[in-house]
Parts: sequence; C-alpha cells; structure tokens
Amino acid sequence: MTGQPYAVPVPQGYRVGPWQVREPLASGAFATVYAGRRVGGDEPGLPRQAALKFLPTGTRTPRQLHHLRELAEREVELLGRLRAPRLIRMYDTLTIDDPGHPELDGATVLVLERAEGSLDALLEREPKPEAGPALLAQICEGLHQLHHAGWVHGDLKPANVLLLKDGSVRLADFNMAAELEGTHAYAPAFATPDYTPPELLWPEVGERGTRVRPSADIWAFGVLAHTVLTGTFPLPGGTTQARCDAAIRYARGSEELRLSPELPDGWHEIITGCLARTHAERIGAEALLRQVEQAAGAARSARLPRLRPRRWVRPALVAVSAVIALGTATTVTYTLREAGPASSAPPTCEKPAVYEEDTHGHGYTAGWNGTWDFTVKQGDGGSQVRELQCLLRYLHGITEVGEVDGDFGPLTHAAVVTFQKRAGLDADGIVELKTWQALRKAGEA
Repeated sequence: MTGQPYAVPVPQGYRVGPWQVREPLASGAFATVYAGRRVGGDEPGLPRQAALKFLPTGTRTPRQLHHLRELAEREVELLGRLRAPRLIRMYDTLTIDDPGHPELDGATVLVLERAEGSLDALLEREPKPEAGPALLAQICEGLHQLHHAGWVHGDLKPANVLLLKDGSVRLADFNMAAELEGTHAYAPAFATPDYTPPELLWPEVGERGTRVRPSADIWAFGVLAHTVLTGTFPLPGGTTQARCDAAIRYARGSEELRLSPELPDGWHEIITGCLARTHAERIGAEALLRQVEQAAGAARSARLPRLRPRRWVRPALVAVSAVIALGTATTVTYTLREAGPASSAPPTCEKPAVYEEDTHGHGYTAGWNGTWDFTVKQGDGGSQVRELQCLLRYLHGITEVGEVDGDFGPLTHAAVVTFQKRAGLDADGIVELKTWQALRKAGEA
C-alpha cells in the first residue's frame, strides 16, 4: 500500500479506545482497515490484535455521509446479531470523539477479527489454489449459516472472503447485506457486476432499495467457484461489460452456458445448478452445501437448528440510488501474508490437530473452528457444537456424548457436565471461554 492514498488516514500509534493503530492493511475509496493492538487493561473477550475498519466522516457531503452511515449500520446490525463460525467476528464498534483531528472526529470504527488475507489476494498469487475445493466448502457453509439466519449477503466475491491464520474461512463485508422479509430483502442498488445475477444487473430501485433473493448469493457462489477452480469466469468476455452482456443473453435463452472443461469431477453439475437462468431454478443453500462438501471431500457439517419465526422490525430504508455513485469504494480487502507452518495434517473429527491462535496460543481443533469464546448450550446446533462433540469424544474420551451430529441435546449436555467436573470448572453444561480452553487443552498442546 506504499504511496496509495487512504480513505481515512490515521497516524500510526493513534489511540481508539483500548486500541493502538498500527500499520494499514487495506484501503478503498471510502474505508480503510488498520492493524490494531490492544494496549488497555485486560478486557474479557477482546484479543490482543484486531482489524480496525475506519469509516470516514467530515470530508464527505451530507448525502454521502448518510449513505455511508447506512452501509455501516447494515454491517453492524448483522454482526451484532449473528455469531456464526464462518462469519467474521465483530468485537466492538467505536465512535471517535476528537475535535482536534477533524478528519477523524465522528468516524465509526469497527473492531473486527484479524485475518491473514483474502481469497482475492490468494487468487492473485495462485489462480487455481490447491486448497480451492476445501475453501469453497467453508465459504458455502458460511453462506448457508447466513441464509439460515434470514439474511442475504448481497456482495459475495473473493475480496469479501477472509482467510484466518489457521486456514479457516470467514465471510466479511456486510454493508450490502439485508434481512429477509418473507422471500425478499431490500438492499442498496449496488453489487459487483461479475458476481451479480442477470435479473439484478439493471434492477428497478424503489424507495427501500432493490429487491433481492438468497438466489443472488447462490449465483455469486457459482461464479466464485468457477473462478477458484479454473482461474476464469464462467461467462465469456474480456471485460466486465462483455461478461454482463453474455449473462443477459444467457438469461434470455439466446446463449448457452459453456463451463470450463478444467472443472474437477462433480463441480460442473454444482456450478450449473448455481448459474441457472432464473432465480427459481437455482439450488438452495443447504442442498448446495451438501453437494459441495461431497465434491470437495470435506467432512459433512452439522445441520443447523430450527429457528423460531421472526418478526420484521427493521424500519423502512430511505432511497439508496446515490449508493451507485460510491461504486466499489466500500470494498476493503486484506493483503495476504505468508502464514506460519501448518499442522502436519488437517484436522478431522476423529483426529483433532494442533493450531495456533493469537490470544490463547496453541490448542486443538477438530474442524478449523478457531473461536474460543463462542458460547453454546443445550438446544443449540451447528459446526461449533459438532466440534465440541468431536473434542469430547476423540480428545477426552467421553463417549457418552452421543452422536456427533451438531445437535446439543441431553447426552451432549451430560457429557459437558462430566468434562467440566473433571476439569474443576462450574458444571453448568454451558460451553464458554473457560470450557473451550480446557477442551482445547491450550496449555498442553
């Protein structure tokens, strides 16, 4: 980033709450991400290092500021309400109060989980990464978690897929995300054209934005998967405009879909299902996840729990047509750095592997879930519960945990209580930070 202007220039060493700003990680026209180091006192749940995403303030027009605040609020709302293992973690939101620095005064700062890089940066170095299928399985799991919770990402692309130090994937950049109201959501009138389904390339924009469906993310995943596996876009054309024109012709039936012959076995059918001409023909996220896991040879992720019916309480959004003028400015990526040596073998449920986490040091993982303080309890479900069951059964020998199915039922609860008693912890059956620390045996790895 040397020599590049920053959307929000922040001097190194600047203090924001308990955080000290370090080197810049990435910047777009309307946001800049810096490395952050915690220098305040010990605060439960905060890591030593984080990514600080600065959103701009006083140098914008009132209309631009209004829309930037709206984009930031979307990301804050989603990350504040959802804590899924494949979504980037948000630790805090801060507002700068510093009249002495008018360029920073009033700026919003998101304190995010620190990543090692983005899929976009990885593809620049390695157009067809060997780990591509495994990464796609994790991306698809995150997409399923998002749709299951009732949200549409709205801008799925390699730049918005982050890679953590342990090799796991996190979906990020949710300023275009929107919560479903029945079958639709209302999102800003902007997306990345190469990853946008043909029905949304020239959408009608109402007072609340553009009506989008989860199938828009499915199309984006199909484009992303083809790019990761072959190094090329699935639709012909040497420019974005040419590829968009090809997508329109394909949607109208005047052009056939011709996928790369380099696709590995099983992926042609998957991507064809994602890139169906109409939204109604595209595969759903859960069925897609199972097909991707099989094609990638990945372990089957746990089924997600049923959710209670939700009531829509979000107020109507104001017109967002001006967001188009922002272009790709809100996109922020990380620069990929060389990671440290990986474990000798990838983790499986039956064979947990050692990994390193910045705050807690070494520990065991049974599925690349790197969080240590993701609370789960009886009645919950998902990949974190599955990893809990794996660690109990195969690392600590508590076979009474029951099936490794990702459902936190009575048997899993009893097994957790047994483990907590053995470890000298409060035997409440709730898996929080201290129980995760003991489960992962951080001090003994």
